[in-house]
Formats: sequence, C-alpha cells, structure tokens
Amino acid sequence: MTALNTLARTPLLDCVFDMTSGGDAPAGRNVLARVVYGHHGGRPTLYRGSPRIDVHMTAADAVPVTEVWVTDRPVRSGLQDNLVYAEDGEYFFCAVRVEESGVYRDAVRTAYDAAFRLARQQGYTDLFRMWNLVGDITGTNAEGTEIYQDFCAGRALAFEEWSEHFEGMPAATGIGALGTGIDLYFLACRPGRTTHLENPRQTPAHRYPERYGVRPPSFARGTHLASEGYGAGALFVSGTASILGDDTVHPGDIERQLDVTLANIETLVSGENLRQHAVDAGYGLAELGSVKVYVRDAEHLPAVRARCAEVFPGGAGAVFFNVGICRPDLLVEIEGICR
Repeated sequence: MTALNTLARTPLLDCVFDMTSGGDAPAGRNVLARVVYGHHGGRPTLYRGSPRIDVHMTAADAVPVTEVWVTDRPVRSGLQDNLVYAEDGEYFFCAVRVEESGVYRDAVRTAYDAAFRLARQQGYTDLFRMWNLVGDITGTNAEGTEIYQDFCAGRALAFEEWSEHFEGMPAATGIGALGTGIDLYFLACRPGRTTHLENPRQTPAHRYPERYGVRPPSFARGTHLASEGYGAGALFVSGTASILGDDTVHPGDIERQLDVTLANIETLVSGENLRQHAVDAGYGLAELGSVKVYVRDAEHLPAVRARCAEVFPGGAGAVFFNVGICRPDLLVEIEGICR
C-alpha cells in the first residue's frame, strides 16, 4: 500500500481539554494519552489503558486541566523502563520524567535517547510535536548554569545522535512548571507526513548565538502534518513569544509582548510562509485552536485572558497557566493547533 493511500484513510489526531479530571474520550473515539496539568506531578503511568502524565502546573486554587489526545483507532499501550507509551498504528505518544537533579544534561540526553529508540523501534520516525515542562526553568543548576540551558544541552546531544533516523526538529514547547524535575512528552507518526516550519521574523532556534546557551534549543517554530483526504491537515504551533530575530522585545510590557507574540504566530501560519515551505495551506489566528497560554506574572492574567478572548474563536476555550517562561524577560507564551 502506498503512503498516499495510507494517508487517505487516516484522520488527524484530536486534542480535547477536559476540566472535569475524568479525561474521557468523546463517544466513538479512543484515548491515546492524557496529560493532567494539575496540583502535583509524578512519574508517568498507565491509566485506563492509556498513558497518563501528571505535571504540577496549577496553583491549589486553580482548576486542573486534562489534555486528552483522542483517535478513531484502537490503542495499544505499554511501559518500558521509565517510558510510558501508546500507539494506534499511525500515531505514537511517549512520555518520561527526569527527576530533580543538580545537573540535568546527561539525564535529559539519556531520557531522549531511550524515547527516540523506542519510537524508531515501533516505526514512528516523523516527530511532529514535543513538550518539555521544566521546574525552576530560569533558576541555576549546581554548576551555575541556567536550568533551561542545561536542559537544552542534553536535548541537543540526543538530537545529534539520532539525526540519521529522524528528519529535522519538530514543533516544541519548553516552559516552566511549578514542581521539580523535567517532564517531557511527544507525538510522532509514520514517515512521510511532516514539514517543519520556520518563521521569517525569527532566527531559527537551533541557530541562536552562544549567549543563549552552549547548545541552542532544538525545535522548529511549527510542524505541518499532512492528512490526504481530510482537508489541509494540521499545523502545530510551537510555544511562541515576543522574540524578533533572536532578541526579546518589549521587556516589561505585557501588551506589546502579546502583540508581537500574536504577530509571530500570524506570520508563521500564513499561506505565504507555508508556501515557502512547499505546503499548500494557510491559516489565520481565528483558526488556532487547542490554545495554551503561559503567563509569567499573575497580575497579567486578566489582560491576557481578555485579549485572547477577542483574538481566538471561542476564546474562553483557551487554557492559561501562571508559570515561568524560558527567558526571565519574557512575560507570555502561546501555542496551539491550526486545522
């Protein structure tokens, strides 16, 4: 069977936000994985036949959010060492936790290495979306290095080792968490469906100068996932902030940082930018769904909520987290999925 025929009968994976903590799939669909952004963290496990990862992302007085990835296909799941995973024949989910450490580089490299090996063994070599939830993200490790830069070094080493087996770097988010340690999870699919995207307004993250760390961040600004027979596919937008070139702009000004963040997303998902990447699609901010918004300072939450309600369809459906961001001078970061 050709890849095109496989795609023609393969619907896209869907993401649903559930505030009830049940994390159930809509009728007729199956849960590939659950990610609980709640009041505590813990090692990933299997729950009701699917992976579940709990990450400390909400204060005690905030409502937890369960991110549920659902599919039309039967799901097979398992545990392998510290990894929890699931696959449905077309999509693969994997999660692992790196416990708190004085220096994270080697542990992150080892965790990514194990996860990439498992994905390749299962035949899922198109990575299309990753999340890295980092405790005390702009704090310093035991060597005096910023924890995010420490994390980036381990991730970069793993990507270098596996560059022959995975094409490019996918969309990703690296964001703060309220707990300790690092939780990471990712989605991959069968080969031949992904196009990784950059943004003409921004320097590719993997080309950042050394002032942002000895090893630059390993991610693309977005990844387009093709799905023949089901419309234009989906565009996974990485965590996006007020960065032009490689510089933070408008430090201390939440409204102007939000303007730049939204403009960056609008440029990334535009038809003009996608055509530069040979993708026959195009989107606007109104088509960004499954929106997650990360706000560094609690006093900015009302203004950010109000603006997002104006910009995004059903803006109340976006979810918000008061957590640290990967640079101390960044106030807000936004991600989502265009369909």
